[in-house]
This record gives sequence, structure tokens and C-alpha cells, in this order.
Amino acid sequence: MTAPTCALVIGASGGLGGALAQALRARRPPETVLMLSRRDDGLDITDEQSVVAAVGGLLPAGVRLDTVIDATGILDVDGERPEKAFKEVRAEHMARSFAVNALGPALLLKHLVPQLAADNRAVFVSLSARIGSIGDNRLGGWVSYRASKAALNQILRCAAIEAGRSHPDVIIAALHPGTVETALTRRYARGRYTATPEVAAGQLLDVIDTLSPEDSGGFFDFEGKPIEW
Repeated sequence: MTAPTCALVIGASGGLGGALAQALRARRPPETVLMLSRRDDGLDITDEQSVVAAVGGLLPAGVRLDTVIDATGILDVDGERPEKAFKEVRAEHMARSFAVNALGPALLLKHLVPQLAADNRAVFVSLSARIGSIGDNRLGGWVSYRASKAALNQILRCAAIEAGRSHPDVIIAALHPGTVETALTRRYARGRYTATPEVAAGQLLDVIDTLSPEDSGGFFDFEGKPIEW
């Protein structure tokens, strides 16, 4: 008999994270959608003990996760905008970017992948960014953010390879949501198209629904198109 499952959105107090949680609740029994965030639950993804405490009491006995969406991440650091050039690089700024955008998801993977359903399809995705693509980088700048998202992509790739050895139906992937109309990106849109959180959430869930085990370890945009590393 297949164990009952739930979905989990981490970073659910953010604009896109909240929209993803609501969209999931519209697609499945609402009680099967769990949410965690720093604001509402005190979760600090950069602190392993905080992650252990949050995950340890998350699921009722016998329940597994079929979907995990990591919607955490930072662009500005303590109000400072991303660097435009290397002369603006600061160690503290870069370290904080890596802590939230790379270390945090690595800790989530460490403690949540074992909670994924092993007898059926299960998905773990983190929201990355096209700007983290090394091959697509033609402008430079935003050094800390670019590098931390590139690190995230590599972490997800490693986790996918490892998980696939024992759980072939587990899918781990990086997703690029595009420019979403939230407080995180509002001042960087520069007139380009921005999707509302609700539209972006629907697009991302559609992509998640189409992912197969062959896609595990991949990097995809909000239309499901692969992005070069």
C-alpha cells in the first residue's frame, strides 16, 4: 500500500512562495500542502539545527513528501544591491549570498530528500535563476548573486545524481521562474515583462508536473525549456 503524501513549500511567506502554496492548495486537498518560512516558523535555512527542528516535527507518522518546492533566496543583502563590478565585491555580502542561496538549499536537500516518497514519483525543486548560468553570462556584474545561484545549480545536480542511485523515481531540479512582480525584483525589472506571482506559480507547477526522472539534475525555465549551465 502506498504511503500518504504531502507537498511542502519552503519560503511560503514570500510573494512567489505564498502564491505557490496557494496554487498547490487549489490543485490538491489543501490539508496536504505544508508550509515553512522564516517569518512564520522561525526557520533559518542557514542553520542546520533550525532545519533539523523544522523537519523533525513536520510529517505525521507514515506520511512522506511527494513535492518539495524551495522558494527561498536573496538578491539584495541587508539592503545592498548586487555588485555592478568587482570593485564593489565585499566578503560579507558574498558570504551571505552563498549562505542563503547555496548552503541553505544544501541543508534542505540533506534533511528533506530522505523524507521523499520512495515508492512513487517525488520532486524536489529549488528556485534558481538564469543569471546563475555560466554559459549564458554575457554581461558580468552581480557577482555574488550569479555565483551563489551557480553553486545552487551544482548542489542540485550532485543531489540528483546521488538520489537517483537508490530512488530512481525521485526528481531533483533547478527552476528559473522568470522576472516575477515581487518586492525581491521590483526595482530590477527595468520595463521588461514581469509575471504576477499567481501567474508565475501556475507556470512553475505546470513545469513540475511535466518533469520525469530523466529530467532529474536539470535546469529549466518557467516554460519547461532547458537552460545551459
